[in-house]
Amino acid sequence: MIFFMPAKVIYEPDCVVSHSRDLAALGSHALIVTGHNSSKKNGSLDDVITALEMHGVKYTVFSETEENPSVETIMKARDMGLSCGADFVIGVGGGSALDASKAVAVMMKDPESSWELMYDSSASPQHLPLAAVPTTCGTGSEVTGVSVLTRHDLRTKMSMVHKVFPDIALCDGKYLLTAPKHLIANTAVDAISHMIESYINSAASPFSRMCADSGMKLWKSCKDFLAGDMPIDAKTANDLLTASTFGGMAIAQTGTTLPHALSYTLTYEGGIPHGAAVGAFQRGYLRNADRSDREHILSLTGFADTDELGQFIADISPVNVPQELLEKAAEILLGNPKKLASCPYNANTDVIRDIIGGVICSG
Repeated sequence: MIFFMPAKVIYEPDCVVSHSRDLAALGSHALIVTGHNSSKKNGSLDDVITALEMHGVKYTVFSETEENPSVETIMKARDMGLSCGADFVIGVGGGSALDASKAVAVMMKDPESSWELMYDSSASPQHLPLAAVPTTCGTGSEVTGVSVLTRHDLRTKMSMVHKVFPDIALCDGKYLLTAPKHLIANTAVDAISHMIESYINSAASPFSRMCADSGMKLWKSCKDFLAGDMPIDAKTANDLLTASTFGGMAIAQTGTTLPHALSYTLTYEGGIPHGAAVGAFQRGYLRNADRSDREHILSLTGFADTDELGQFIADISPVNVPQELLEKAAEILLGNPKKLASCPYNANTDVIRDIIGGVICSG
């Protein structure tokens, strides 16, 4: 098995500024791809700018990345990067910003290509040098090659077919300290979903399961915070971010499976946040798994059974999904043999119905 990761993953306080030389080594003009507000509020954007200015590196900020970024947004950022002469990319933010930065790095390297390049499996494009600064605790995108984008033409989310791993990931839990609790909860649910789906996966290996196990142990230590109303502290923030990175390392080897595939319909058609949408299906996915795998995951996460797991997720990351939307998600999944094959047990119609039947709706 080949274990892909960024060239460097750095975890320490204030690492963006203290490792400014590593950022500066990537080029002479950075296109910073980020969201509308959060990176300004949590200080990550200021840290990146400070790090670049310490070495005289120019920068341009693209701050229009939306949640679940679209192909159209990628092309808009690409055009900005080309017009300013940027020669490397820095993604700053949650999974949306980091995923977008990967696609932008590809499209800037091949400026004559149309957006279809991102989904052309016959092509082998290069990409500009890339750095990732994560500020949420869900996707683990800083250590994966995946870029999940919204395809309005297909009315769904779909991964770019090309794998792009950041050259460096600079990880500092302090950026979580100012995040809203609902954002932390939703992204933490995404992280535990990555661990479950990588563990119960046709491509699972001792290496991917090692990462998932380490992440689940850390995630368990944060359950009281996730379920309570106390403010986040530095240790919890770092543990959640580290757990997310372990989840990212796991899915970098296996990919995700049925719950993620089901979630895309809920997010695109129902506007349900990604973490909440993915988490809604973990109860049903886990209860259909092999008994030994199920008991292993429940033990590491500290739940008595799948009902307790499902209720915990529903309490911290609630959803309210119309039955017809669940049925549509199931229908789309049943027409996707590749994704069905990623599940290690027989994901027939009855099983998929059982998984969507396990969704706990609020209200």
